[in-house]
Amino acid sequence: MSKYPLIDGHNDLALQLRKLHNNRLSKMDLHNVSKLATDINRLQAGQVQTQMFAVYVMCGAQEKDAVRLALEQIDVVRRMCTEYQEFELVTSTQELKNYESSRKIACLISLEGGHAIDSSLPALRMFYQLGVRSMALTHTCNTPWAESSSKLYNIYQRQNDSLTNFGKAVVEEMNRLGMIVDLSHTSWETAWAALKHSKAPVIFSHSSSFSICNHERNVPDWLLQELKKKQGLIMVNLHSKFISCREEANVSHVADHFDHIKRLIGAESIGIGGDYEGAVSFPRGLEDVSKYPALILELLRRNWTDNELADVLRRNFLRVFEGVEMVRDQLNRTRPSEIQISLEEVQNQCRLVLRPPDKRGQVDRSGTSRPRQETKLLLILSIVLLLSSLLMFE
Repeated sequence: MSKYPLIDGHNDLALQLRKLHNNRLSKMDLHNVSKLATDINRLQAGQVQTQMFAVYVMCGAQEKDAVRLALEQIDVVRRMCTEYQEFELVTSTQELKNYESSRKIACLISLEGGHAIDSSLPALRMFYQLGVRSMALTHTCNTPWAESSSKLYNIYQRQNDSLTNFGKAVVEEMNRLGMIVDLSHTSWETAWAALKHSKAPVIFSHSSSFSICNHERNVPDWLLQELKKKQGLIMVNLHSKFISCREEANVSHVADHFDHIKRLIGAESIGIGGDYEGAVSFPRGLEDVSKYPALILELLRRNWTDNELADVLRRNFLRVFEGVEMVRDQLNRTRPSEIQISLEEVQNQCRLVLRPPDKRGQVDRSGTSRPRQETKLLLILSIVLLLSSLLMFE
């Protein structure tokens, strides 16, 4: 791990900063945070050289202020990775390689949940400009254009349309930008559709094997085989419920997922996405980010080669990210997409629509036309008030 330090695919430290201190970094020292499983000292002890920090917005913010909340979470990640000298914000594979031999921890930003873009490709582009280099199409809620693996929220239910035409446009625009398509949290049908549609390799940033633990968040064998065809990557999640399907697990249970996936699609398709700070229970021996060497030791005991582990630790992710950037470069003459989602698909009454006045009435402040009947009533009321004033004057 000193020679091939870890690139970890998912960490929710930013979420905990909001929950504990409402993003006030001045209230804590990130070198040592005893309440959490992640801090700078333990990232260094765990040989974590690159951390993908998740920008997570709860599904309850969909159709409300999800974009604002996502911006605030990006702000705290950027501040964290610029105010602490041990961190360095990066946005490309070249920058990752540049910092590989340094003592700094490279920070990548991922957007966890497509509801954060509010069904807007311009918003997606602006998130890219702010440094976001990966986005999970869904979290635990459907969006108007993609389907979640979770049934927690009964919204945007569709039949046989797990990735709509607008959802495909989102994937296309991510390909054009050079943003990694993340399929963790999506339904299997959405993941399969996105895999087929994407020109670039895709990832599952924090998911495990469904054959070992049949949780809806994990990935079935048939989908893993499709992932290999796309030269994609599954970064194994360490949350106990996704590892053993129980509240308790150990390092051996985690290694079983690695073994199964390697037998099925090869070590070149595997990475690590711990999900620390996003989940509540982790296997014995892997309680925090300093314990990653225990997992690598277990895999060595199971006869994994140095070359295979170098792939798992970092080379696989670098290959995928380079593949995403290569597709971006191939599409550099493609204009930004101007596709817009229809109002019928969004079904959001808070969405402002600017319309010119029409023959039926005037445009009010919300952007909706006042119907002719309402206009007539207002005219009648005005006449009545005028007559009343005249009578009072007489």
